[in-house]
Amino acid sequence: MSEKLPRVEGQELVRALERASFVQVRQKGSHVHLRRNEDRRRITVPVHKGKTLPPGTLKGILRDADIEVEELRRLL
Repeated sequence: MSEKLPRVEGQELVRALERASFVQVRQKGSHVHLRRNEDRRRITVPVHKGKTLPPGTLKGILRDADIEVEELRRLL
């Protein structure tokens, strides 16, 4: 059985990704762009105040960042 995704807002996810060595490179509107220098991965996170990320969006971001659900829970 797959592990259930946590419900997080965009800003919480940005902070967790920063703990995972991603750095914010820019923001355009409500989208924050992050990059990890060691492997040049780029991630875009929508940040809408007070709204949690839809599960499909969160799953896609985690896949692109190469981060497992357990690791995300630890980073939060």
